[in-house]
Amino acid sequence: MFSARASISRASQYAGLTRSMIARNMNTKVNGPVIGIDLGTTNSCVAVMEGKTARVIENSEGARTTPSVVAFTKHGERLVGLPAKRQAVVNSQNTVFAFKRLVGRQFKDAEVQEDMRHWPFKVVPKSDGRPAVEVEVSGKKQQFSPEELSSMVLGKMKETAEQFLGKKANHAVVTVPAYFNDAQRQATKDAGQIAGLEVLRVINEPTAAALAYGLDRADNSVIAVYDLGGGTFDISILEMQKGVFEVKSTNGDTHLGGEDFDIVLVEHILNEFKKESGIDLKNDRMAIQRVREAAEKAKIELSSTTQTEINLPFITADASGPKHINTKLMRSQFESLVQPLIQRSIEPCKKALS
Repeated sequence: MFSARASISRASQYAGLTRSMIARNMNTKVNGPVIGIDLGTTNSCVAVMEGKTARVIENSEGARTTPSVVAFTKHGERLVGLPAKRQAVVNSQNTVFAFKRLVGRQFKDAEVQEDMRHWPFKVVPKSDGRPAVEVEVSGKKQQFSPEELSSMVLGKMKETAEQFLGKKANHAVVTVPAYFNDAQRQATKDAGQIAGLEVLRVINEPTAAALAYGLDRADNSVIAVYDLGGGTFDISILEMQKGVFEVKSTNGDTHLGGEDFDIVLVEHILNEFKKESGIDLKNDRMAIQRVREAAEKAKIELSSTTQTEINLPFITADASGPKHINTKLMRSQFESLVQPLIQRSIEPCKKALS
């Protein structure tokens, strides 16, 4: 794991810069618009500055966020975003998601091996030991690196911005988890380059969050940014003084996020179904993809309600006929299931504060 000290020194390189200084510094060598991209594990987002405020741009489906999902159809078509996510159930082996978790890693890493157990698509080692995703395109097997897959999402974000701006966008600022190491940061820049974007700067997500909340306008304050995203967790302690902020410390877990909450819920649903029906769905990719989507939906619903229902008709069948999943899930039940994951986020917080 990367030491916090190195992350801080990198962050403090630009820490003493105010918003206007950053803007001025960038404008000296850039022609045309600069877009800001949040390249997330689960969803991505693109924005552009309109005067002094950031404007989030809606994609072609009218949504402000785009799923970080890439799919390859049997007709050789490539889908990115919502269209890719929509067909995941019927094409689970060729629909790739959460690949940010592979960025800058080695195939043999324990985290990669753990993720592979839960993914319906195939991850294989490349000759240099890095992981690649193997999919079938027009009947032929093809391998894509995490950087290439990330570039497809970045390309979609670039396209979204260009449609809104009515002109080419060749420059971008991209956010990364504060706890990303140098290999992971470089891989993110490489992804931008493949997408035809010059990544002017890679900004830590907590720092970007503090700026977005206008916390740089506070006089003097110390802020903790707790960022539990789709695949990564970051805690950063920032100090603001007269509009200039400095990253005091950063910590986190590059392998903890919403995806893990989904996995815990998927395993719970599968185990309950096995108890009831005696059928193990663990090797049924299509069923698992349906359960995964239902789990994510239930998780989101439990943020605003105390209980939800998970209904999946015709999930499988045996000699006695079709089988359905029909189960209630209480918020308290979900909280106890994910308690160990919440606990995992506490230790980095303590380290950052010490």
